[in-house]
Amino acid sequence: MRLLAVLCLGLSLAACSGLGRKDDTQPRPGTPGDAPALPDKGDPQARFDAALSQWKQNQIAEAEAELKALTVDFPEFSGPWTNLGILYAKSNRRDAAVAALSTAATLNPKNDVAFNWLGILNREAGQLERARLAYLKALDANPDSALAHYNLAILLDAHLKQPDAALAHYAAYQRLAGKQDLKVMAWVAEIEARQTAADPAPAHPTPEATP
Repeated sequence: MRLLAVLCLGLSLAACSGLGRKDDTQPRPGTPGDAPALPDKGDPQARFDAALSQWKQNQIAEAEAELKALTVDFPEFSGPWTNLGILYAKSNRRDAAVAALSTAATLNPKNDVAFNWLGILNREAGQLERARLAYLKALDANPDSALAHYNLAILLDAHLKQPDAALAHYAAYQRLAGKQDLKVMAWVAEIEARQTAADPAPAHPTPEATP
């Protein structure tokens, strides 16, 4: 059985790298007197790190509550939405997971982690074409995502019955992972063996007759 790769779980910021603003611009300071002072919502990065720490310590309810609060207080960041979606996915709340991850991907179209998880959830629901498109979006966002290559290869090989197309993604996964995964090597060998059986070697040409 082909096993999906689902690493990065809740231990990333947005796409395993940053909190994930919708864009790279910073809010402009207002002119004094323009508006009443807003309540201090704290440092979003510190709050985010605290939520991930709670998750790692298996304080799931506390982590979920803080991630939800972050999506309210700082809705422009994709990281809390991403990890909230992953938390929902891991607790079998598929619809909520898809909604949160879709929001994360909209906020940050380069969030390959969110797209990879959307691919996983769609594959589990039997929505194979949606899964394929989600994995492709993950790779468009980050061509070096080993997990997206791995999951797309499995989808093509085991579910869409396109083993030839899967080979390139298995190869990319092996290269990007920096190791030779024995399971993947076996799957590649199976595909290549079927290719060889389907394409027998051509017969040797008959020598020309001589007078």
